[in-house]
Amino acid sequence: MKAYANRAHPLWLAYIIHRLSGLALALFLPAHFWVMAMTLTNPARFDAFAEITRLNLLKVAEFGLVFLLAVHMFGGLRLMAMEWLPWNGPQKTLAAAAAALSFFIATLFFMQAI
Repeated sequence: MKAYANRAHPLWLAYIIHRLSGLALALFLPAHFWVMAMTLTNPARFDAFAEITRLNLLKVAEFGLVFLLAVHMFGGLRLMAMEWLPWNGPQKTLAAAAAALSFFIATLFFMQAI
């Protein structure tokens, strides 16, 4: 039971979200580079492919992508702060603030996209 005691800690969730967002971004980037390469190799195919960006489902997916980027960035800043700054108690508050700020940034992007 001792091995699972850390999972009850609120920062364990921040740890998992940071790792999962990094994994999701790592999986997304090759697809993104492939699509961007189409602009150079086959612009007509890219234009046809870009038409799907008008779908609402894709706009929601873009919201998720921006959220993942923001969560990963703020999670990384949180980790750097934990390593370099002498903090102890307010880390839970900072982790929650980073998640809220990530959601806010993604929502602003989403509002511009629709």
